Amino acid sequence: METLYQGKFLTMVREGRWEYCERAGQTEAVMIFARTPEGKVLLVEEYRPPIGKRCLCFPAGLSGDEQPEAHVAAAHRELVEETGYAAESMRYLFTGPSSPGLTSETLHFFLAEGVHRVSAGGGVEGECISVCEAPADDIDAWLADKVREGVAIDPRVYTGLYFLNR
Repeated sequence: METLYQGKFLTMVREGRWEYCERAGQTEAVMIFARTPEGKVLLVEEYRPPIGKRCLCFPAGLSGDEQPEAHVAAAHRELVEETGYAAESMRYLFTGPSSPGLTSETLHFFLAEGVHRVSAGGGVEGECISVCEAPADDIDAWLADKVREGVAIDPRVYTGLYFLNR
């Protein structure tokens, strides 16, 4: 493997004819599917420079990026940081690649159970995350309105809806 570029957070590498990106120091992340007791789907909206627009997604983040951390602990932490909701428990669902043609990052998916508000959310310093409580019973129309507003929908939103509706 040949290093093409080394940045603070990302490394660009070549392996044979394949070029891809690795996170410097950490390649695992978590994503949390959550719904409030009132039936609102918890999503976050944040500007993403690579696509030049705001993107709607389930709360997610790196696992163990600052210190060693179990994936379930990262899921609990990220849910609170991004949405302001805590979960009584996190049920592990599955693990998979986030974008296997572009990066070595792996995502661990969790279903948050027993969520309740503990803070405003919005992320940590430097993040500008909007918390969205979407109506589960009219989610298709709500998402369509977001698209009309120019917001990109992360395809994993539909994966999360599948698990929330099982």
